[in-house]
Amino acid sequence: MEINLNETQREIDSSVRKVCAAFDDGYWTDCDQNGRFPEEFHAAMAKAGWLGITMPEDLGGAGLGVTDASIMMHAVTSSGGGYAAGSALHINLFGPHAVVVHGTPEQKAEWLVPLVKGEQKACFGVTEPDAGLDTSSITTFATKAPGGYRVSGRKIWTSTAQVAHKILLLTRTMPRAECKRPTDGMSLFYTDLDRKKIEVRRIKKMGRNAVDSNAVFIDDLFIPESHRIGDEGKGFYYLLDSLNPERILVGIEAIGVGRDALQRAATYARERVVFGRPIGKNQGIQHPLAESWTALESAYWMCLRAAWLYDNQLPCGAEANAAKLLGARAAFEACTRAVLTHGGMGYAREFQVERLFRESILPRIAPVTEQLILSFIAEKVLNLPKSY
Repeated sequence: MEINLNETQREIDSSVRKVCAAFDDGYWTDCDQNGRFPEEFHAAMAKAGWLGITMPEDLGGAGLGVTDASIMMHAVTSSGGGYAAGSALHINLFGPHAVVVHGTPEQKAEWLVPLVKGEQKACFGVTEPDAGLDTSSITTFATKAPGGYRVSGRKIWTSTAQVAHKILLLTRTMPRAECKRPTDGMSLFYTDLDRKKIEVRRIKKMGRNAVDSNAVFIDDLFIPESHRIGDEGKGFYYLLDSLNPERILVGIEAIGVGRDALQRAATYARERVVFGRPIGKNQGIQHPLAESWTALESAYWMCLRAAWLYDNQLPCGAEANAAKLLGARAAFEACTRAVLTHGGMGYAREFQVERLFRESILPRIAPVTEQLILSFIAEKVLNLPKSY
């Protein structure tokens, strides 16, 4: 068995890195410090055709799979932009998947083509402050009205809502108490982010400041019935189509961040001379960095294994969750060690590792916690009783 990237995948990696090379550390520092969305980077990736890598070819996309998208996103996050670069593109890869699978031809043409061209941006309105990971407990409600629905409620941690034109929105259309199963009675919409009816409040946060996260308040928003994806009440199940790809992409994006930090640490260790010798000559520096290489390499291939299973329509829930868990932990450890290798200068913005360190905690928290991942694997793989 040969485990390697094929020619197309190597070309994806090379071509994406060429686009990323135009955006240096100064660019990403500016975006981070000023909380500015990387518009120029987003536009460059759109111009090169990368925003539609997983979109159908008849809509202007490349029609490629999650494996290819993973290779692309790893190249993006390992090229200096970190999660700021990755998150600027991430929603295009997994967020609209419900539209790809369950949307009508008219919906796909109207909604997906502008995303592929980079003419519009979308945000993802699912999580709520009082529900968290228990999606069945959301309370944002869409009430039937002539020609559509009227929606009120709250969402939180909605990324890119400051710059988005559209919102993919999960609401209840039937109270949970009246549903046969808690996951019934939710509907999925893709509609205009009407700022007259939707208030977007930016959340100040630790890292990834170039890509905004927000609390969203929806007050009597009218959504036309034509903006509903699929059948009423089936929205939660439509979202499931995108959960495994999301975990895989988050995992491999984290690995890219960790690999960038590791390379910066190794470069610094070769060049930094203390007591007449480069610090990289000391095993106390070498061994932690080498250990991080092994963890990142292992997590990388778990991500590609999970992506291959998904693309071949094989069960991949355990692998996708494991990929996210391993990738996030390996990246966090690599970024921590990169800061420590730099010593005092690791605390300075000049060497970038502090930015990568701040970003590396994110995939350990979102989009699903490590504890829920382990509970899932315990139940689904080890056949242990459900614990929650």
